[in-house]
Amino acid sequence: MGGGSAVVRVLRDRTAGRCLAGVVVSGFGTSAMWLTAGIWVKSLTGSSSLAALTVFAMWAPVLAGPALGALADRMDRKVLLVRGNVVMACLLVPLVLVDSGRTVWLLFAVLVLHGASGVVLDAAESALVAGTVPASLLADFNGLRMTANEGMKLVAPLAGAGLYVRFGGPAVALLAAATCALAALVFAKLPARKTPGAGDSAPGPESAPPGSWRDELAAGLRRIRSSAALRPLVTAGAATMFLAGANGAVTFAYVDEVLGRAPAYAGVLYAVQGAGSVAVGLLAGPLLRRLPERVFAAGGIALFALGVGARTVSSDAVAPAASAAIGCGLPCVLVAAMTAVQRETPDAVLGRTAATAGSLMTAPNAVALALGAGLVAVVDVRVLTASAGAAGVLAAVALAAGARRRRGAPAPPRP
Repeated sequence: MGGGSAVVRVLRDRTAGRCLAGVVVSGFGTSAMWLTAGIWVKSLTGSSSLAALTVFAMWAPVLAGPALGALADRMDRKVLLVRGNVVMACLLVPLVLVDSGRTVWLLFAVLVLHGASGVVLDAAESALVAGTVPASLLADFNGLRMTANEGMKLVAPLAGAGLYVRFGGPAVALLAAATCALAALVFAKLPARKTPGAGDSAPGPESAPPGSWRDELAAGLRRIRSSAALRPLVTAGAATMFLAGANGAVTFAYVDEVLGRAPAYAGVLYAVQGAGSVAVGLLAGPLLRRLPERVFAAGGIALFALGVGARTVSSDAVAPAASAAIGCGLPCVLVAAMTAVQRETPDAVLGRTAATAGSLMTAPNAVALALGAGLVAVVDVRVLTASAGAAGVLAAVALAAGARRRRGAPAPPRP
């Protein structure tokens, strides 16, 4: 089966096609808010620190991924997708009242809730798709989802910034609310399907005993730790996202100190990186049908590492090529890991496992952003990029070596 026909089959699948449509619609509003929130806070308070905290506010709920993901295993996932988007649309509307430094707290509160909702809805969507889309098409779906997400990151922030300049922050908030409402309508059209989260099946062996909430929250982590397929991919994803955070933290220093360019040039590099991620999302499915997941992920990590390492070179020709390599390489391990989670995890704990894997792979990014912001003030940016690149190559080699050791071994039984 060719890559093109697989993409067509994914888009023709009612559940997958509508989930992708929901991702595009809601992702547009989220991406627009992501950039505009910082501009909005900066203009109202004059504080760069508070403006930077807007990104943290949306990222912080990732740390509660296991608890939030458990909701996707306890509720009907279609209902959760619909109601979650409706609630977010309602919560975004009051942001029209944010008009001074005294009301900025409302914006931060909504951003935290928006981030928490995103964790829950991502887990619900991942679990719903895994139960309805054929296993052979999961990699194609996850690749297309990556393409949709990255595509929105290229377009939506510019649209949000333009809307903000013309009409102000409340207009962007209403746009985000409208996209959430539209996403709810899209998800409402999903085919009806009962799920363990709705309470219609008995718990599987990985499910926690009734009443043991703490054990339920740990079910996702236990699943990842005990799986020879998931553990190395999630670990590699966490390591790669840590390095990605360090790379992101030094981007402006790289533009200034290595390239000698104005800060605005970083926007060009981000656009090239995003285009690379869009492209690899389209290729992920066909490649994962031809390569073992670890080999595909290791190749992506190596490409990402080479791109980061190339940022030690002061060259206008190398800069966009390095950004393209980073954009193409970084998503590979994330797509491979999430596809493996969907395929290897029993439905009863899939929401928690998907959210836990997401937390483990994205939280290091936020930590590295903070550490990198401090290190770039005292360490030469070339040392940081060279170190991150070398660490990425080592991670790729370790993951590929593990894939070679598993080759020839009997395949583990599918759950």
